[in-house]
Amino acid sequence: MVDLTEQEQAAIRASVKLIAEIMEEIGWETRLIELTKQQVLTLIEVAVGGFQDAMRETAKNADPEVPF
Repeated sequence: MVDLTEQEQAAIRASVKLIAEIMEEIGWETRLIELTKQQVLTLIEVAVGGFQDAMRETAKNADPEVPF
């Protein structure tokens, strides 16, 4: 198990909101086995993209001070 930083945990929470939007389109009652290949790929792209975007935003707002 990986110990996630606060920023990573926040990025996951941000991507969950985006995943929920896609699941709303697909239908919450749809079983994973019933998803099409394209639906699975879309979910993965949204999850990874949302996580990366949130991490980028965190990095942009980070303190630029050099720690040495």
